[in-house]
Amino acid sequence: MSKWPIRWDLLFRYRMIEVIALWEGRLTTNHLIKSFGIGRQQASKDINTYLADIAPGNLVYDKQLKGYKPSDSFSPQVTKGHADEYLHILSRSEDMTITFKELDMGFESVSMIRPITRNISPQVLRPLVQAIREKKRVDISYRSLKDGIEVERIISPHTLVCTPLRWHVRAYCEHAKDYRDFVLSRIRSIPCLEGKNVMGKANDDQWNTPLAIELMPDPRLTKTQAAVVAHDYGMEGGSLSIPTNAALVRYVLDTYNIDINVLDSNPKGQQIIVGNFEELKPYLFF
Repeated sequence: MSKWPIRWDLLFRYRMIEVIALWEGRLTTNHLIKSFGIGRQQASKDINTYLADIAPGNLVYDKQLKGYKPSDSFSPQVTKGHADEYLHILSRSEDMTITFKELDMGFESVSMIRPITRNISPQVLRPLVQAIREKKRVDISYRSLKDGIEVERIISPHTLVCTPLRWHVRAYCEHAKDYRDFVLSRIRSIPCLEGKNVMGKANDDQWNTPLAIELMPDPRLTKTQAAVVAHDYGMEGGSLSIPTNAALVRYVLDTYNIDINVLDSNPKGQQIIVGNFEELKPYLFF
């Protein structure tokens, strides 16, 4: 690239250009106009600048399509070329159209299924973010799933964790004298900031223990079925290695719909298993 850093607003528009052209096969100025609320002249300028300064030769104009399409030599410059980047744009666009019903962003033929939004208030989240930023302790009122009783806890949070199903904060708990995961939707009342934290991220052994989860097709599948599953997950040599840490390994498995408590489930249902289960076991049951 000839110029870096690129302004954030321009970078987002260049990414939109690249993602839409790659995954839809047709890019027009309307994509930028509807997504960013800019004029047609600015949209044309953005596309021309992308082609001149960012990725010369990446797009060609097709008169039949009345828009740009990827060239045979297309090479992603401001994206990775992964489908998730296109799905992220669809998700962001749906978020906007839910809030602004009159907004037309051009993705009306896509339907997305989302988990229910957990009940998290900004009054709860803000003090936790501040405590992490300023390395402070927080006094919280928390209701755990174990007994449902509301208890007071003083914690030293170090990381917010977002999984597909919930948000939690990783923190040192002075009552348990260990690191715990606190689900944000179970925090009652507004957290109260205290003094400097007692234990930070550097002392969280599980957080600082790198692990790799090895996924592979369920061996009970036929060879043909296993090949289909391996292709679905982008496995090489029949396995997929996912880097994580000991504190997050359970959440990664949940993301892949792997139930560690049901090891004899229908192979067509779960489809994949953990190849290095014994290595991960100490971090799964405690």
